[in-house]
Amino acid sequence: MWLKLNRTGSLNTFLSTWHEAAMTSAGLFWMALWAFGLGYLVSSMIQVFVTRERMKKTMGGRGPKAVGLGTFFGFISSSCSFAALATTRSLFAKGAGLIPALAFLLASTNLVIELGIIIAVFLGWQFVVGEYAGGILLILLTWLIVRVTGAFGLTKKARERAQAQEGSDDNGDVPDWKKLMASREGWRKVAQRYVMEWGMVWKDVTVGFTVAGIIAAFVPRSFFEALFIGSGSDDPAFWQVAAQTVIGPVAAFFTFIGSMGNIPLAAVLFSNGVSFAGIMAFIFSDLVVLPVLRIQAKYYGWGMALYIAGVFLLALAATALVLHYAFAGMGILPDAGSVKSVTDREFFNVDYTLFLNLAFLALSGVFLWWKAVTAGFGNPMGTGITERVLFGLSVIACLWLAGGLLIAPLLTG
Repeated sequence: MWLKLNRTGSLNTFLSTWHEAAMTSAGLFWMALWAFGLGYLVSSMIQVFVTRERMKKTMGGRGPKAVGLGTFFGFISSSCSFAALATTRSLFAKGAGLIPALAFLLASTNLVIELGIIIAVFLGWQFVVGEYAGGILLILLTWLIVRVTGAFGLTKKARERAQAQEGSDDNGDVPDWKKLMASREGWRKVAQRYVMEWGMVWKDVTVGFTVAGIIAAFVPRSFFEALFIGSGSDDPAFWQVAAQTVIGPVAAFFTFIGSMGNIPLAAVLFSNGVSFAGIMAFIFSDLVVLPVLRIQAKYYGWGMALYIAGVFLLALAATALVLHYAFAGMGILPDAGSVKSVTDREFFNVDYTLFLNLAFLALSGVFLWWKAVTAGFGNPMGTGITERVLFGLSVIACLWLAGGLLIAPLLTG
């Protein structure tokens, strides 16, 4: 009898926690939906009206001006890591210097508008400032490291390999952005780009929000305190903060979620006491995860891929440390104790989030219909083993979420 009751209690506990995890994932996504929509709308407009051809024509140099242009074009470009990798290869193959190309890559995944909006929703203004200030510092440190090391002579072979894959898929024309913006065709392209942006990230977002909910509901705080040395401490020692800047990229490497999907998980980590430096290192690590490393190797060879990953790791760890102690010195270091746990938040209320979400759902529906009748849709699984694995994980995540949301009627007091 006791064993039966114990099993029943354990089952009820699991079902209740499963439901909590699914509700947390759904709630986190509901909070961020309008921010995704706004970010991808702005990004799509910029990518249509400021074309890749225009970027190529203005990034041929290798000096400070080219690095500045690379940073600027990255800032106004897509935040999807995989799209940014492809564009970076194209720019590098067409003659952009290695440093401007890497500046574009870093800016397009760390300085973009939509990422800042998502960070503001989940983590607060200090992290937004840290993201943008850190993104600039990350680019400067990368510039310094590449200049000092000279990329160990790998640049020539990497460019030849990238050029062999790039081919000549454009005629070099630069459309008049004013005419394009005033035309129906221009906005049709915006609609297509908007849907494509969602198509590129929906798998990362689905897996990312699902993992965040699972970790928030199932993983105890003691685990984070053991994994992130010194987490939960009011005044961690320097070596503990430094250790967290190393553990952050390791955690990102094994979760391999894209930059947008990482933010809700970063919120979970922060609410469990991980330091500002550890969180920033985790967020900055979207370009050192395994799928990105494999793609870089395909584009440039393993030597250059490992070199870029090593440069990024050094730069992001140093950046996270500088940000942490600079914010501490200015008295603006965010306090994890003042942040409500994600499982304790009220997600579904009649407020500005509801109305903004409804507006962007309507816009998304219109754009989805427009693309369907004019261009159709590609393979939702994507191409390549990485995308197929991610597609499988996203399907599993959807089934997990559906089961967790529907399990409530089976729960007993």
